[in-house]
Amino acid sequence: MTAQTPARVASYFHLEEGGARCELCPHKCLVLPGKSGRCGVRIYQVDHGLVTMSYGNTSSIALDPIEKKPLYHFYPGATILSLGSFGCNLRCRFCQNWQISQDTRVVDVITPQRLVQWAKEYEDTRCIGVAFTYNEPTIWYEFVQDTASLIRAAGLKTVLVTNGYISPDPWRQLLPYIDAVNIDVKAWSDEFYRELCGGALQPVLDNVEIAGECCHVELTYLIIPGCNDDSRSIEEFTRWVRERLGAATPVHFSRYFPNYRLDIPATPIATMEKARKIAAKWLEYVYLGNVEIAGASHTYCPICNALVIERGRFQAPQIYAVHGYCPDCGQKLPLIGGMS
Repeated sequence: MTAQTPARVASYFHLEEGGARCELCPHKCLVLPGKSGRCGVRIYQVDHGLVTMSYGNTSSIALDPIEKKPLYHFYPGATILSLGSFGCNLRCRFCQNWQISQDTRVVDVITPQRLVQWAKEYEDTRCIGVAFTYNEPTIWYEFVQDTASLIRAAGLKTVLVTNGYISPDPWRQLLPYIDAVNIDVKAWSDEFYRELCGGALQPVLDNVEIAGECCHVELTYLIIPGCNDDSRSIEEFTRWVRERLGAATPVHFSRYFPNYRLDIPATPIATMEKARKIAAKWLEYVYLGNVEIAGASHTYCPICNALVIERGRFQAPQIYAVHGYCPDCGQKLPLIGGMS
């Protein structure tokens, strides 16, 4: 890897009098000469237009279990080469990765070709491909798009862990190269998105539905006390998931801990358990994250309740499904890949 990030002409913008109008995400920032948009990585250079300054610029890279994304129904037990860059197009006051999402600097630059080669080198560890994660991957759009096509050609998988805050056209153009996504739905309230994230809810919901037409989808909902944990919000969210994506869609409720600019005390365990109980009325697969609750991350057969995948915090999952079927009743399970 090198230490100099190449500037690339950005996708999705047009010039207006006095600046460049970015069209990559719903903010549609008007970027003035020498300035950047909200994401911090798209800069208007008068001689070149809108350019992205983060192409291939990595803040972190690691070989992770696929369950860490979290993806529980996509190649369970596999590993995936995971990397992120800098910047984000939201300003979540509770951000768990704020050191990179709210920063922009050059560290190490990797090429799409080298990244794919690296992932291939890990295939003997059950590495299935590359996950773009840690910061918001959609603002890394040009690099992700270039790399994803090479990943597909190499017979590997591409995963996004994203806030889903991207305009519909670039989202639709990217998804044919994406195999699985985990999308954060941060609340069931536009007010929450405005006040705590600097965004809006509806574009995220629209993009969840679009993704559901194209690839495997799992959703994460971080439960924050007094902000998005009321029973009505949990019920309406999970009912919407059932109606728009289906009852077999995995939903991960994650426990909040104080971080960045929000110092509300951590989510009570009782609140997490209540959310799971409400969601279970509508969904077949509801998981709890960041908790020490027996069975909270296990997968059970929705028909006979047999244990299908047993997950522990410090060990590889134990998979009891046989070729994707329940070992007890024979029910076909919504699990992709990796079944014995």
